[in-house]
Amino acid sequence: MWRRSIGCGVFVLLSTVACFAQESRSEFSLQGNGFFTKSTSGSAYTYSPTETGGFLIAYRYRLRRGLSAEFVYGFNRDTQKYDYTGGAFGTQSNNHQATAGLVEALPSFGRGRFSPYVLAGGGALIFSPRSHSLSGAETQAKLTVVYGGGVNYALSKRISFRVEYRGLVYSAPNFGQSALSTSITHSALPSVGLAFHF
Repeated sequence: MWRRSIGCGVFVLLSTVACFAQESRSEFSLQGNGFFTKSTSGSAYTYSPTETGGFLIAYRYRLRRGLSAEFVYGFNRDTQKYDYTGGAFGTQSNNHQATAGLVEALPSFGRGRFSPYVLAGGGALIFSPRSHSLSGAETQAKLTVVYGGGVNYALSKRISFRVEYRGLVYSAPNFGQSALSTSITHSALPSVGLAFHF
């Protein structure tokens, strides 16, 4: 009798371990994105960076059914342009994005192949000048709020095609120049890529 009970207990334990082993809790993605920033004005200047492209690398870990924590690094290069009554100048910069947030899965459809989601979080955008006509320009970090959403299309059990939109809200950079006081701006980041589940 006790042998049968031990055998049943071992079977249940091994079945549970096998189920957890098959369950994907982690996800890694690589996406190419556009980077489109809205022009904004402050004091005598208008801030209008060039449109560009970049990439995003993201890691998600499922905390519970439908809810995941996400960590993202992004990179793009553009020219930060400042126009004023006496002329215009620009500062080319490497821009690094480091954010964290939560991702909430929405009900899937299309026989489970389409998996939409929404996301929200925060982090920092780091603007690092490369070549510029602005004397004394410094690397500058700006806090940002992140929101957005997207959808995964399952290509296989472990790989999905991803279409995503991320919005970033932050104070426009002035590279440590107090005379360049600008206001809050918004960047739109549409992206496509692949997500790998493991």
